[in-house]
Amino acid sequence: MPLPANGVLQGGTHLFPVRVYFEDTDVAGIVYYANYLRFMERARSDMLRAIGVDQRGALEAGEGVYAVAEVAVRYKAPAKLGDDLLVVTKIEEIRAASVLIHQQVIRGEELLVDAHVTAAFLTPEGRPRRQPRAWVAEFQRLQGEK
Repeated sequence: MPLPANGVLQGGTHLFPVRVYFEDTDVAGIVYYANYLRFMERARSDMLRAIGVDQRGALEAGEGVYAVAEVAVRYKAPAKLGDDLLVVTKIEEIRAASVLIHQQVIRGEELLVDAHVTAAFLTPEGRPRRQPRAWVAEFQRLQGEK
């Protein structure tokens, strides 16, 4: 059975392919702005999985889970029906209970979307909690790889 699309780590960068389908677009065939957030969420989740972060296991064990606390997005050009895109993800800064992530959506060489995301690690009750040390170590490893 074929597997879903997987991203790949290249140095400290995670690359995640996305194809624009009809459901992603508005009546003009242009990607609806909120769908870029979905593309970037998938890429972040895939990056975490690729570095060994088991969010589901942490949630089920009562440790906590990442939640987006803040997003700053700059839309530069539209993607269209049928486009092949790439979501590029890099760790910018690691804090005690959060991580700042830089994400870009590109088509070929063209930058379409530039975003800065703060993902906070929260308890099951929704309170900030220090990130697991092993996860922080993986983020630091990614930051160190260029």
